[in-house]
Amino acid sequence: MSDKTLDAVVIGAGVAGLYQLHQLRKQGLDVRAFDTASGVGGTWYWNRYPGAKFDSEAYIYQYLFDEDLYKGWSWSSRFPGQSEIEEWLNYVADALDLRRDISFDTTITSAVFDEDTNRWTVTTDSGETIDTQYLVTCCGMLSAPMADLFPGQSDFAGEIFHTARWPRDGVDLSGKRVGVIGNGATGIQVIQTIADQVDQLKVFIRTPQYALPMKNPSYGPDDVAAYKSRFDELRENLPNTFTGFEYDFTVAWADLTPEERRARLEADYENGSLKLWLASFAEIFSDEEVSEEVSEFVREKMRARLQDPELCELLIPSDYGFGTHRVPLESGYLEVYHRDNVQAVPVKNNPIARIVPEGIVLEDGSLHELDVIVMATGFDAGTGALTRIDIRGRDGRSLREDWGRDIRTTMGLMVHGYPNLLTTGAPLAPSAALCNMTTCLQQQTEWISDAIRHLRANGKSVIEPTEEGQDAWVAHHDELADANLISKTNSWYVGSNVPGKPRRVLSYVGGVGAYRAATLEAAAAGYKGFSLS
Repeated sequence: MSDKTLDAVVIGAGVAGLYQLHQLRKQGLDVRAFDTASGVGGTWYWNRYPGAKFDSEAYIYQYLFDEDLYKGWSWSSRFPGQSEIEEWLNYVADALDLRRDISFDTTITSAVFDEDTNRWTVTTDSGETIDTQYLVTCCGMLSAPMADLFPGQSDFAGEIFHTARWPRDGVDLSGKRVGVIGNGATGIQVIQTIADQVDQLKVFIRTPQYALPMKNPSYGPDDVAAYKSRFDELRENLPNTFTGFEYDFTVAWADLTPEERRARLEADYENGSLKLWLASFAEIFSDEEVSEEVSEFVREKMRARLQDPELCELLIPSDYGFGTHRVPLESGYLEVYHRDNVQAVPVKNNPIARIVPEGIVLEDGSLHELDVIVMATGFDAGTGALTRIDIRGRDGRSLREDWGRDIRTTMGLMVHGYPNLLTTGAPLAPSAALCNMTTCLQQQTEWISDAIRHLRANGKSVIEPTEEGQDAWVAHHDELADANLISKTNSWYVGSNVPGKPRRVLSYVGGVGAYRAATLEAAAAGYKGFSLS
């Protein structure tokens, strides 16, 4: 006997979960959202490390289903920080009166599909069980931290924090010897923020990253009025671009002279955003010669700022192309390494062996004594949030085991063998890579809401992808991915940061607009590729 019976359970109260809850509730469903956190915000609740901020422009990282909701909030700058973003998501929760249907401080531990009733039994960490028809996961693409990585972590005498589990009250780093492990997008934000606060900063660097300078002007009333006046344009434009950003690839490399190409690269670089990555030349993802030329342009910019040959060697990539990893934005990050209290420690050929009470020991036996260790070590992307829940579908099959063999979904919205399990931010949809997340998550939650509405209107109660439908999507996804240089590069985009994880490009690379069209086409054709009963 379950403790509670619902029409739908939503896991997560971040960008996707809040909107999903709102949509299903508007349909009249008895629905409840559950979140491990103590408040709303998802990634913007957890990632409160020093320097955490947007690198999508604030006015496009927004919900576009309600003009009053959009215009009722004003941003202070182009790329605001975590606390302001968390405030915005609280504003959304209050404006839509969502809190009454969210259970905070509650972790979903298991979900089992009952083939006799065609319903899910969901269990929480307190032992509560919920009987639900639909299970909708809004767990986030980057929400399962890679935190327990090194032998001896628990022996460390100082303090150790993963960036995605930063204490709410902050950490006083003044006068401390701090080590940061990792120099991806998160690590860069931390490093550039704390360098002038700490006594010593050691950055343990394995993989160099291309980085672009961020221009982050403050917004006055005129700036806010200007972006709000674009609401209709943004609502129309964002879902149909290649990346869900306002800018898009509009010219072909071959159609420009070398001088015109250089001028475009310079203009996009000066924009101070992700525009050089997401709207300069689409060929950087498919043509090795174009990739190399654009990569060399970015290297040249980085060399001019670093100057020191040893730092250039350590911090500037040479063995993969610009844009095939997540591209970070930075504010004075490269110059941090010119400070007397900052040391870059290469660990590619001399990796971290273990953590001891005094600090970090490398493979050659050298000890780096530290008071605080910051783990900017990333996530088990795409799959981790769901494989950390014990999800069981038809015949008791385990999603953790299935994805441990081969990561397959249907449009990133469902998985064959798991009826009425509907997923957002999941593998093989545009998510986290090459995607403004709010654009993609809105579209995915809307598709899910429409599918449930269709089932109810037509007297159906179960939706599940067919095996053939899933095979067709995986084949389409892989064909595009295999032609993309992302698939040739080791990064979390292909799961290579997680030992034993099956290699597959985790995000759909065919474009946000094309993906949206494909999902809507399937729905319009009576949910082609899905079985309804």
